[in-house]
Amino acid sequence: MSIRSVRRGFAALVLALSVVFVGGVFATAQHAHAAEPAMTVYKSPWCGCCAKWVEHMRRHGFAVKVVEMEDLEPAKRMFGVAPDLASCHTAGVGGYVIEGHVPAADVKRLLAEKPAARGLAVPGMPVGSPGMEQGGRKDAYEVILFTGEDREVYARY
Repeated sequence: MSIRSVRRGFAALVLALSVVFVGGVFATAQHAHAAEPAMTVYKSPWCGCCAKWVEHMRRHGFAVKVVEMEDLEPAKRMFGVAPDLASCHTAGVGGYVIEGHVPAADVKRLLAEKPAARGLAVPGMPVGSPGMEQGGRKDAYEVILFTGEDREVYARY
């Protein structure tokens, strides 16, 4: 495989992600009064906890479209997710980025309040967060509101 074909493949991926994300933003704006906010989730086809988080979001009223990717790094870079905020999946909803196992209630609060931010993140994969439920154990974790380098705690669990 030549460098040129790798570059073309990467450019096509970035373009496809841009179209899906921008399309999702416009679809969400057009259907702002709809009962189900439109969300696009980028995840690995093999990640069980990501699939459980998608189901959590659907149970809480989100219309979720799943885009499976073997390498999520291009999506994380495109959405501006810093490595220290990264988790196993990335989502776009209402013009915001949702990184990792963020509870649906916090996403709904974000969409209602509309702060000037890039999005929300739950770094890593804390046990007990949505999609990471395991035998009743719950680790303490924080939901981070981020805008570039600026960050603040949005919720604690």
